[in-house]
Amino acid sequence: MASPVYFINFRATYKKNFISRLHDLLIAAGINDRIQKRDLTAVKLHFGELGNTAFIRPVYIRQVVKTIKSTGAIPFLTDANTLYAGTRGDAPHHLLTAIQNGFDYSVIEAPLIIADGLRGRTETAVTVNQKRFEKVFIGKEIVNADALISVAHFKGHELSGYGGAIKNIGMGCASRRGKMEQHSDVAPKVIKKKCIGCGECVVHCSQKALSMAEKKAQIDPEKCIGCGECIIVCENNAIQIQWNQSVPVFLEKMVEYTKGVLDSKTGKSFFVNFINHVSPGCDCLPYNDAPIVGDIGVVASTDPVAIDQASVDLVNEEPALHHTCLTTHTGPGEDKFKGVYPDIDWEHQLKYAEEIGLGSRKYELIRLE
Repeated sequence: MASPVYFINFRATYKKNFISRLHDLLIAAGINDRIQKRDLTAVKLHFGELGNTAFIRPVYIRQVVKTIKSTGAIPFLTDANTLYAGTRGDAPHHLLTAIQNGFDYSVIEAPLIIADGLRGRTETAVTVNQKRFEKVFIGKEIVNADALISVAHFKGHELSGYGGAIKNIGMGCASRRGKMEQHSDVAPKVIKKKCIGCGECVVHCSQKALSMAEKKAQIDPEKCIGCGECIIVCENNAIQIQWNQSVPVFLEKMVEYTKGVLDSKTGKSFFVNFINHVSPGCDCLPYNDAPIVGDIGVVASTDPVAIDQASVDLVNEEPALHHTCLTTHTGPGEDKFKGVYPDIDWEHQLKYAEEIGLGSRKYELIRLE
């Protein structure tokens, strides 16, 4: 059975601006059926790493908060701490980064709560009994919330191919322990002929798994937790994922974490994807490359699988923009995410999510004029 996915583009008029259209989208897609008066409602989003500007505009999040408040529910903005050493690795730095990127109470009119506490260890074990995990470890305040609204910036991602609702929930709601479990099979390797011995990866490794030997980086697999930050910081592409079984396993782990979050929110979850500034990399990067396609619109649904499938399809229908990292798969109908990450089977996360009952890849796109 096809799940409804509601869509608006970025068109606006003097009488109907985009912010009011965003409110109409949320209502049409059924947000009022998912939250009730006095529900403590977690608005799960990505605040953006400091230096990144591709994340969702705070003014858009303010409208999401306003719509939630109109039901009598009580929203708060949340995310869990990162595994890598960046500007969101603990609650004080995470909150400071969120505020510096515009997600202050004075702008959004909702408080900010880091889901897994001061150092990412405030967690709840949730039983899932799936192929990869019996239990998953979720930020405690996500579990404690009465309802969950996922608001994801839809973009490319260096491990999952794309990042949408599933990644926003599965990876984004996991505690540090949960993130480590998901990344544990994603071990990078050093391409020595590309390594210039700058040592930048060594400085940024939170686990001290990287060191220099004969002016080349080397990785201690016993210390490596697979967070992937060294891949991100290396400007010479000298550190790369070992493309074997690790990526499909990673995707299945991420999907099982999504299940762990949503099992406690049956009938109380809702998903919004912003398909604009579709950057090739994650908002965890301390920068963002040029968007690979033009701004498309916003989709909303009660089905996390359908909304991600619809978002991928909408991106791939577009022609690639000029002067981006895309050199192949640039035409309308071609797979833009394969063009950026040819070795990642991004579809695997959708297939597995459908297999374990998270939703349907079949959808009906309902365009709101």
